[in-house]
Amino acid sequence: MPTVASMLQQYAEHNDLLNFEGVTKTIIPGVYFHRASKSSPRQPLIYNSGIILVGQGHKIIHFPDHQIKYGAGDYLVLGVPVPLECEAFTDNGLPVMGVVIDINPATLHKLVNQMGEHTPFTSGQMSGVQSAKIDGAMEQVTHRLLSALNSPLEADIFGEDIIKELVYRVLCGPQGHTLIGLAMHDGHYARIARTLSTMHKSYADQITVEGLAEEVNMSVSSFHRAFKQVTFESPLQYLKKVRLAKAKELITSNGSKANEAALKVGYTSPSQFSREFKRHFNKTPSEVLTQLHS
Repeated sequence: MPTVASMLQQYAEHNDLLNFEGVTKTIIPGVYFHRASKSSPRQPLIYNSGIILVGQGHKIIHFPDHQIKYGAGDYLVLGVPVPLECEAFTDNGLPVMGVVIDINPATLHKLVNQMGEHTPFTSGQMSGVQSAKIDGAMEQVTHRLLSALNSPLEADIFGEDIIKELVYRVLCGPQGHTLIGLAMHDGHYARIARTLSTMHKSYADQITVEGLAEEVNMSVSSFHRAFKQVTFESPLQYLKKVRLAKAKELITSNGSKANEAALKVGYTSPSQFSREFKRHFNKTPSEVLTQLHS
């Protein structure tokens, strides 16, 4: 049986992506191919929710009090979007390659409900990011997915079912609780997930911890504790990182000026924005823009 790495290499060859850098869509909706030919230093990012299957290379995610290392033969499960610091490494001079899969909420809820009818779920660790080894069943469905990505016909006929099985395999695995908690509407994990959705849509608005807690019917103390368990950040620290990430995107993608970007993401003080931007990215907005064009 071919390795995940060899199948990703075949995909890159088949789709003229041998020199590609970054993340690109595949022919199956919600599935993305990732490739990086060089290692990258530790830098702040926001990882969106989903499943990341790694075929080659490895990464280290840094949190305030711990690290998660994952690489070839691993998969990462993200139940919610999480701001974090990540560094990536090529192995033996070969590029980092992997596949990213979005999780459809309707598919997830249907699977969790069906599985719950057979075996009641027990509560697990309430964390938004976990990694695990790709086991035999997971490897088989990954192979089917990568094979279908090279065939428009197979992707059209089997793509949705393959993704459904892949999500099911994750739910059955050691980090399944990371996704199961999202489907438990009244649990703290699901409430925090709803809060994060609000924050990502309304990050430029005036947001208070009290208002967020009230929105999901939690006390401020319980909300704060649950929020930090899921995201490893306090609510205000999380909001600040989202705003800074959005501002950087405006500067690099749209060519926005620093003051303009600051106002658009919810900052009222340009000087505070500049200080926090430099502290977070270790570069000023103008340095980020210069580096982009160099």
